[in-house]
Amino acid sequence: MTVISLRPSPARRDVLTKRIRLLVAATITYNVIEAVVALTAGTLASSTALIGFGLDSVIEVSSAAAVAWQFSAREHAVREAREKTTLRIIAVSFFALATYVTVDAVQALTGTGEAERSLPGIVIAALSLAIMPFLSAAQRKAGRELGSASAVADSKQTLLCAYLSAVLLAGLVLNATLGWSWADPVAALVIAALALKEGRDAWQGKGCCAPAAHPVAVPGSPSAHEDACGCHTGCDCC
Repeated sequence: MTVISLRPSPARRDVLTKRIRLLVAATITYNVIEAVVALTAGTLASSTALIGFGLDSVIEVSSAAAVAWQFSAREHAVREAREKTTLRIIAVSFFALATYVTVDAVQALTGTGEAERSLPGIVIAALSLAIMPFLSAAQRKAGRELGSASAVADSKQTLLCAYLSAVLLAGLVLNATLGWSWADPVAALVIAALALKEGRDAWQGKGCCAPAAHPVAVPGSPSAHEDACGCHTGCDCC
């Protein structure tokens, strides 16, 4: 059995490439604003959670910039050649994020410092929670159809930013209303574990297999479960 993957036409590929460029540019722009607001508000409120969120925004910018670098090439062959390097940059960003969040959460749980209330922090967390899932979904859809593992991996980091936004928002609100300072670091440890998994998948080149078109099985193939990209069907991207 041979599996034939129906890849996008050159014209459609160009459309998807331009779409990913626009989404990456939007992600970078928003995250720069998010980082400035979160780091400033975090410093003023002595909030390690807000500062960590701001640093996550910086990491997200580096990840999106890596994808922007990959898709800045006009030739499809050059973009494919840059794929592995881009994935490694994204993976390192995930690992760095997981490390920081873990250390930050442990420090918070051991009672290192007490954050003040931060209305700007609550506002930026709420905005990120509303915006990031849409950016992530749009880029993930385009990345799947194009068959770009790096675009899908970057969309996962954008979605992780949304999870962190929810964690931060819950922590800030609970701290401001009920004084539950432990809620944010506990949830942050779960996010750190997720970041480690996504970092490992990106490092191994996982995250996207074939384009969105359904593969067609043809008799005589060495494996009926592999697509034209050498990936197994049924993965999270396919």
